[in-house]
Amino acid sequence: MLKLFRYLKPYALFALLAPLSMVGEVLMDLFQPKLMSKIVDDGVLGQDMGLIVKTGVLMLLLLIFGGACGIAASAFSGIASQSFSRDLRVDVFEKVMGLSFQQTDKFTTGSLVTRLTTDITAIQQVVDFCQRMLIRDSLMFLGGIVMMLTMDVHFGIVIVGALPIEIICMVSVLRKVDPYYTVVAQRLDTVNSVVQENVSGARVVKAYVREDHENERFTKANNDLMEANLKVANTLAVLQPVLSLVMNASIIAIIFIGGLQAQAAEIKIGEIMAAITYLTRIFMGVMMMSMMFQTVSRAMASVRRINEVLETEPVITDGSKGFTNLQQGTVSFRNVSFSYPDSQGRPVINNFSLEIKKGENIAILGATGSGKSSLVNLIPRFYDATEGEVLVDGVNVKDVNTRELREKIGIVLQKSELFSGTVADNIRWGDKNADLSAVKTAAEIAQADEFVSKIPGYYESIIAEKGASLSGGQKQRLSIARAVLKRPEIIIFDDSTSALDLGTEARLREGLQKALSGTTLITIAQRIASVKSCDRIAVLDHGRLVGCGSHDELLESCEVYKEIYSSQVKTTGGEV
Repeated sequence: MLKLFRYLKPYALFALLAPLSMVGEVLMDLFQPKLMSKIVDDGVLGQDMGLIVKTGVLMLLLLIFGGACGIAASAFSGIASQSFSRDLRVDVFEKVMGLSFQQTDKFTTGSLVTRLTTDITAIQQVVDFCQRMLIRDSLMFLGGIVMMLTMDVHFGIVIVGALPIEIICMVSVLRKVDPYYTVVAQRLDTVNSVVQENVSGARVVKAYVREDHENERFTKANNDLMEANLKVANTLAVLQPVLSLVMNASIIAIIFIGGLQAQAAEIKIGEIMAAITYLTRIFMGVMMMSMMFQTVSRAMASVRRINEVLETEPVITDGSKGFTNLQQGTVSFRNVSFSYPDSQGRPVINNFSLEIKKGENIAILGATGSGKSSLVNLIPRFYDATEGEVLVDGVNVKDVNTRELREKIGIVLQKSELFSGTVADNIRWGDKNADLSAVKTAAEIAQADEFVSKIPGYYESIIAEKGASLSGGQKQRLSIARAVLKRPEIIIFDDSTSALDLGTEARLREGLQKALSGTTLITIAQRIASVKSCDRIAVLDHGRLVGCGSHDELLESCEVYKEIYSSQVKTTGGEV
């Protein structure tokens, strides 16, 4: 927790003013029972109306001042704690965005969402409580004891007898419940993951009529969460009645001791009433602290989870070299091998070498699972090669700044990702400063203008979340348009025209050749018809390069290419 308090440092003034204001409120509260006893003993029993009025006005003024202090404490504490959580959430989000794919996959999306929301909120509540409730309850506890003892030291017997019982009960219960909070957080992660998967994959669930299966999954995850929360609640349920029992027994003891002292004329009735009020506040302070410690216990599980993210060092780190202007748009694979972290060393890419020239239109072809997407993911450093080198413009990608590297590259992924906003906003991901004319030109090259012009609102029409209002082909064309708008040195098409018909794809490639002359185009495709016109086609088989050349050359020299070609000829019933 101490590591995270650095986020409170910029708001130290508010964090200091909050407890100081709370001291003012508590002091005003502590004076109230004393003044009330004076009204009872000297005013009511002494039949002094002037004293009653005078003391009553004083009590009212103290209440007003105490209330103002309480309002100020809440305001200062709110500013400090909310600012703390905002800054922490920003840093955690930036950390998540800086992690590699393999690291975010390890945490899971649902878990990261929980950490950024529920966990940080739990920590923020503790920061708020520490500035207000901890100060209030601690001062009320200590101040109540002092005020009681100033009235009669015999009341100390009750405090000495009761407090150890309450503290032992509180510590025992909290120690038992602490491990459950980690379990609750993990099960909340599972619930969020199930929800996230089903919201994003709703069409697949409905298409395969798997609603019942997914309802069962969610019900199980939800029941597991409920059971974990019930264990926490049932364990804590013991605490409140025990504390109340001890408090009420102590009140009876105060009345008994006070009665004996009153008979001996050593204490007044009003002072006994005040002592009971102080005792109630002492034990209420203990109860509130027990509740606060519950919150702290819950938050400590969240702190561990947040620190786990913050302390994770990115696998992909920036290099120190820059690019020169001697080469622009070249890519070189030199004896590259790659294995995914969880693949137990099984290589997806095996000793792959290939030189791609500036402005070349090259395709990468292979059967499903041959390593095509894995290969191109090494270019922008979504992953790092296990062995060998990947060079862009003659520089090893591991040696350069990742931002500078990715500025050179435009990527159209296999799965088109669109964001809530207008059509123009989504295309402007390629260039946030582009005007509408440039956006429209990019859409025309990507063959997207023809359907955008038919949408009500045109380029200012709103796209539903994840592009749910568009077809697969339309989403692909918008994704291509934003890559075109970026005008990078290298564009990678990762099987990103699979939803387009051959006619639209042909017009797209013709438009790309005219508009992006000199740009290196790397295309991953399943269909030979999509790549046969490329300058060269690199054929992958189980992560190995088994052929590279033009369509005609590969038909003569590459068995794997001929097999793929033959299978597609049979499927289409003619030339592909």
